[in-house]
Amino acid sequence: MVWLEQLFGNTHKLTSEFRMSKQSPFTLASYPTAILHVDADAFFTSVEQAIHPSLKRQPIVTGKERNIISCASYEAKALGIKRGLPLFRAKRLCPKLVILPSDYETYSLYSKRMFSIIQRYTPLIEENSIDENFADISGFRRIFHAPYEQIALQMQNAIKEELDITVSIGLSLTKSLAKLASDFRKPGGLTAVQGRHIHILLQQIPLGKVWGFGPNTVQLLAKYGLKTAYDFAIKPENWVNHLLGKVGREILAELRGKVVYPVTPGEKASYATISKCRTFTPSSAIKEFVYATLVRNVESAFTKMRRHKLKAKTITIILREQDFNQTGIETDLSHPTASTQEMIPIIKTLFERLFKDNTEYRATIVVLGKLAEDRREQYELFEDRLRIERLSGVTKVVDKINEHFGKHTLSLAPTLFLKRTEQSSRDTQPMRKNTLLQGETRRRRLNLPLLFIKV
Repeated sequence: MVWLEQLFGNTHKLTSEFRMSKQSPFTLASYPTAILHVDADAFFTSVEQAIHPSLKRQPIVTGKERNIISCASYEAKALGIKRGLPLFRAKRLCPKLVILPSDYETYSLYSKRMFSIIQRYTPLIEENSIDENFADISGFRRIFHAPYEQIALQMQNAIKEELDITVSIGLSLTKSLAKLASDFRKPGGLTAVQGRHIHILLQQIPLGKVWGFGPNTVQLLAKYGLKTAYDFAIKPENWVNHLLGKVGREILAELRGKVVYPVTPGEKASYATISKCRTFTPSSAIKEFVYATLVRNVESAFTKMRRHKLKAKTITIILREQDFNQTGIETDLSHPTASTQEMIPIIKTLFERLFKDNTEYRATIVVLGKLAEDRREQYELFEDRLRIERLSGVTKVVDKINEHFGKHTLSLAPTLFLKRTEQSSRDTQPMRKNTLLQGETRRRRLNLPLLFIKV
């Protein structure tokens, strides 16, 4: 466990330095609120090493199915191998690199178990992604008869003991500060930043690390001479409001220790867009194959959208070429829809406009936008309402069949071309899918990760 003073020097020395300087704390309160940011370290590869103990202390990566690294273990990171690096480059850096297909089913199970451990300490948990969350433990010192730092340490140790993975935890007054603190000492670190030490933390944080600041915002602030989060935090609120508006004011308050974004329990329920991407290796110039992958993306995106009871008013398709250049086209729909079948003629038209003969493609992308709740919309005067209702009925039947027999059991005809393509390294299945218990199938399995231990 690490307190902020331990990261930057002797506590007494720091205290005297700040007493002599004009820099003063934003608040003298230690923990008016206590927010944790729990971030699993190299989550995908850590899970693989947990279920395959023989892989521990070895450089491993996941992403074989995409031919691009989706996660690298810390042993691989030490060799310069990072997320997003093409596999052929990673192999040059480390010929003995262990490359695995991503097992998202098992990662999801570990994620749920990690969150269930955190729930023992507080019911206020907000899922930020599959491998990180925020937790509000304010007031729980009375229940656990321990300081907040000790509660966070107990949580961290429980995750390590029960799941055999490590997490880095940041503890501070707000979500923004906790997220900054969790990055300080990875892997397996615990950094606690009390209110009276916020300004010390912020002086060590470049603007690009602040949650909510994108590259454009960082460049804008740099033009005014700002380099660190502290430089921003000491600016007057009126100045920030003029430059960045409401979002800037909220980030300013969070960095000063005032809660603007409370921890909100529950899964993510709102989406601005829904997108699906399918990368294929080797690249292909076969028109039917590229179109089949695009249609599969459309099916997956619309299935997710219907699961959240939403409809889309715009759709964008993108074709990415072998050299990573990409072209796309967006269209507004005459009315919001959640029907895959209703969308396919439009997708076909857009695809014909984008596809270029004798061009190698490596990925297709679909983005659904202007999402709204799936309510009965107002009828238009000249729309074919009978056709719309019929296609909506077909969609419901398809969803029921796929829910019962497995995803894509019943799919659109163009996707049948995918089954006739040659197998490649991308088609290698995770070991869990190839190691079935009695009664399991590749589509329907028990929610149990398997440990592959040699005895």
